[in-house]
Amino acid sequence: MKPTAPPEPSVRWRPHPLDLVAVVLAVAGAGCALSGLLSPAETTATLHRILPLLLFLGTVIVLAELTAVAGVFDVLASRLAIASRGRWAALFLLCGGLATLTTLVLNLDTTAVLLTPVLLALARNLRVPAAPLAVTTVWLANTASLLLPVSNLTNLLAADRIGLAPLAYAARMALPQAAAVTVTMALLWYCWWRRDAPAGGRFVPPERHVPADPVLHRVALAGCLLFVAGILAGVEIGLASTVALALVLVGFVVRSPATLRPGLVPLRLLLFVTGLFLVVQTLGQHGLDDLVAGLLGTQGGTLGELRTGGTGALLANVVNNLPAYLAGESVLPPDDHTRLLALLIGTNIGPLAVPWASLATLLWFERCRAAGVAVPMRRFVLTSTLLAVTGTVAAVGALLLTS
Repeated sequence: MKPTAPPEPSVRWRPHPLDLVAVVLAVAGAGCALSGLLSPAETTATLHRILPLLLFLGTVIVLAELTAVAGVFDVLASRLAIASRGRWAALFLLCGGLATLTTLVLNLDTTAVLLTPVLLALARNLRVPAAPLAVTTVWLANTASLLLPVSNLTNLLAADRIGLAPLAYAARMALPQAAAVTVTMALLWYCWWRRDAPAGGRFVPPERHVPADPVLHRVALAGCLLFVAGILAGVEIGLASTVALALVLVGFVVRSPATLRPGLVPLRLLLFVTGLFLVVQTLGQHGLDDLVAGLLGTQGGTLGELRTGGTGALLANVVNNLPAYLAGESVLPPDDHTRLLALLIGTNIGPLAVPWASLATLLWFERCRAAGVAVPMRRFVLTSTLLAVTGTVAAVGALLLTS
């Protein structure tokens, strides 16, 4: 009698630590609202404010995921490597430009979550060190997220607070964004790319990447372009991302329906944001606002703006950039637009030194670990802290020039 093979051990599902954080925050937020720690009026106002943000986040993340599945990022990365013609310095400029563009138009989490594995795979294919390409995505995910409201959740909040349409907001933040990216690219080159350059500064260019389904690739690319066009035309961002996603969804329903699954919806992120808003709003009414107000001070002018930006960066690395911004926003005068934008700069550029400083940085660490890429931590923390300080100072200084 032929012996039967032993049954294969079942794989036990374990929640990701970020899943637990999101659930804890959501439960804590619900507890704040239901227990009365946050009044019904404040709860309603908070939820009313974040519902459009949740719509945008949910649709743009799914749009980005499907865009990655359609091979848009892979095609772009291979084209950049080919366009660089084997020159390390040219690849540096092109990868930096791609990370900047992705952050600006599809938001920083897209760069951290989707572009990071693409550039890590590119490094493997080119047989070049992966750390410079990895650091490029996380640094520019944070520092290139100032220009448009869609680039960062905190931007959406700031633009709503001071009543600026996307183009008017972009005009105000164009010079600070240019300053931040310039500082980032300079430090990327001198601290990472130049140091880890291959012999002679040359590499063998890859073959041109061909998407598995050219039709889906074109549909996804069209959806991204439609989204950008909607933003530039002044369409409400949630509507623009929803319409763009609808177009891409039609393409996947026809060409690859099996790709569409519930797991594409970023439930963890939506729970995280909702719970965080409710918890921070509650803490603000029970002492956090007073503490943050003391740190921010009341001084105006150059020193006051620099203090505000520096406080935002510091708080972002102590807790997280989103609660840091929310706490600071709640205590700044509504008409003090320059200090509010200085706070925004600090909470966007500053959260780099520690993994928990921003969700994008946290997700980037996760993607690097999943790809088996170990970025030297001591070097990363030291150079990221240098960028947080110099980038914040440069961007706030540029903001003062436009005031």
